[in-house]
Amino acid sequence: MLLTAARLSKVLQLTLAVIKPDAVAHPLMMEALHQRILENNFVIVRCRDLAWRKQDSERFYAEHSERFFYQRLVEFMSSGPMRAYILAREDAIRHWRELMGPTKVFRARYTSPASIRAQFGLTDTRNTTHGSDSPESAQREIGFFFPDFCAEEWMKKEEPSFRSGPIHYDHRNHVHSLSAPS
Repeated sequence: MLLTAARLSKVLQLTLAVIKPDAVAHPLMMEALHQRILENNFVIVRCRDLAWRKQDSERFYAEHSERFFYQRLVEFMSSGPMRAYILAREDAIRHWRELMGPTKVFRARYTSPASIRAQFGLTDTRNTTHGSDSPESAQREIGFFFPDFCAEEWMKKEEPSFRSGPIHYDHRNHVHSLSAPS
């Protein structure tokens, strides 16, 4: 898939997207979700498959430690492999959150039936995806999943080239890259 400058005219925003263990456990669902990302004109900057230990999940969700769902979420997110993405796009956070749909699967099915959570989610915990909710959380969460990635450096050095294109999708590595000069 080739994206050109006409599609990417404004500064790209980065966001974290996570495909949770319930979806990664089903290869056809995982492939469908990956295709939804591509079909919605996200640039995949980084892609990583990983599995969390319980301690990783506890650290990531520490802000929710007093909430009733915390323990259930911690156990679930450390129950199997997941896939994390750094996605880029004009207004990426908003677009990814719209594509995911409401956190509560029941609500998603009624208010956003075409959303990922409406179509693939099982429960409010097993709702298929996670996404950053603000630029600040995106930066923090990207750092958690991709500790060697420097968002500021990418924005300064690579974002202008990705925005002006052309870029292509590398099927083997599941990421976009700058097209090689002809």
